[in-house]
Amino acid sequence: MITTCIFDAYGTLFDVAAAARQVAAEPGREDFANHWPAISEKWRQKQLQYSWLRAITGDHTDFWTVTQDGLDWALEAQGLAGDTALRDRLLALYWQLSAFPEVPAMLTDLKAAGMNTAILSNGSPEMLSGAVQSAGLSELLDDVLSVESVGIFKPAPQVYDMVIQRFGCAKSHVLFVSSNGWDAGAAAAYGFETAWVNRAGDPVDRLPGRPHHVLKDLTAIPALVTR
Repeated sequence: MITTCIFDAYGTLFDVAAAARQVAAEPGREDFANHWPAISEKWRQKQLQYSWLRAITGDHTDFWTVTQDGLDWALEAQGLAGDTALRDRLLALYWQLSAFPEVPAMLTDLKAAGMNTAILSNGSPEMLSGAVQSAGLSELLDDVLSVESVGIFKPAPQVYDMVIQRFGCAKSHVLFVSSNGWDAGAAAAYGFETAWVNRAGDPVDRLPGRPHHVLKDLTAIPALVTR
C-alpha cells in the first residue's frame, strides 16, 4: 500500500522550459524566439550532466552553481555568451518556474486521500523554496528534501535514503515520480514503486531499474495510489 508520494521537482512538477519561453515572449527579445528552444534543451542537458559528473568525481557543489554553469555553456553554444542581460533574466526567472497545469489538483487529491507528499530534488533549498512558493504549492507538500543534506546528487542511493529517514516508511510504500527516466529507473532499483512522467514520448532508459508506470503527465497519479 502506498502511503507516501515523492516527486522530483525540475521537469516533473516545475516546467524547466518556462524561463526561456517567457523571455522569448518579452518585448525587445524577438531575436531570442529562434534561440530559446535550443538554449532550453542544452541548458537542461548540461545541468544534468554536470550534476552526474560531480557526483562521480566527488566534487560536489550546490545546484544553483550547476544551473549557472549549464546556462553559460548553452549561451556560448548558441553564440550568445556576451549577452549578460539575457543571462541575468533567464536566471532570475528560474527561481519562479511555473508548475505544470495539472499539479495543484493532483496534489490536492493526494492530500485528500491521506497521502504524505514531498519533493526530493537536486535543487538547493533556496531554489526549491522559491519555486514552491511561486507555484503556490506550500500547503500541498509535507516537506521539500534537498540533496544538500547529503552532499551528493541523484542517483546516489543516499539521496533516496532521505525519504525513508524522513517518513519512516518501507521502500515499498513509496511512489516516486520523476520526469527523468534515469531517476525513475534508479529509484525503482532502490526499491521504490516508480512512475516516469514521459511527456516527450522517449524510449525507456536501458538501466538495471525500470519504471513501474509510464505516464504522459501527472493527472493519473492519484488513481495509482488509491487503486
